[in-house]
Amino acid sequence: MFEHPEFIVVDKPPGVSVHKDLDQSGYLMAWSAARNEPLWLVHRLDKMTSGLLLLGRTQSAAAQLSQLFALREVEKLYLAISASKPRRKQGMIRGDMQSARRGSWKLLRSEQNPAATEYVSRGVGQGRRLFLCHPLTGKTHQIRVALKSEGAPILGDSRYATGSAANADRGYLHAWQLGFEFLGECFRFRADPSSGEWFDRALQQGELEALLGENLPAHWQLRYLPVEP
Repeated sequence: MFEHPEFIVVDKPPGVSVHKDLDQSGYLMAWSAARNEPLWLVHRLDKMTSGLLLLGRTQSAAAQLSQLFALREVEKLYLAISASKPRRKQGMIRGDMQSARRGSWKLLRSEQNPAATEYVSRGVGQGRRLFLCHPLTGKTHQIRVALKSEGAPILGDSRYATGSAANADRGYLHAWQLGFEFLGECFRFRADPSSGEWFDRALQQGELEALLGENLPAHWQLRYLPVEP
């Protein structure tokens, strides 16, 4: 999607691991081979998650960009769809995260080192709901666990959803926008979902624009709404 002397921005498809996974070579390795140059992973997306991913072209650049993520100086927006209505239409989800069985995580009531996720949501028909999520921290499975805690696990998330909601044409979590400052220059990127029946419906029927037109926090509007696809 974008090439800089120090990094590239790619749009990862769902269902692909960033690292080597069983019989798959891994998304990072595939890009390195395709470009015939070494690339370094700056941050991670879960296998089920699609969307914006930064890859460093030098080890130094990757380390600097990774530090921006660690210091919470990268602004992120995610799109998600659930087959359930959340307890609240919008709000903040905070709590410590604790590892559970078989690679899962759970949200605790304590807040010693909490994960924090802001979200707004809107119904998109047939019991589905579109979420715009703004993670303020970067914990493993953070958004997936946060929405589950609100009673709205992500559609197609076989780890945290149950019943029919666990089965879909894809896992409905997408890294939609990234914003950061690097080497004195500000960067803003946006990638609309390119797959998924319910993401397609939300985009084609104007549901995303309708959600953006509602009462979003002011800092979301200033940082993200002007960004073009």
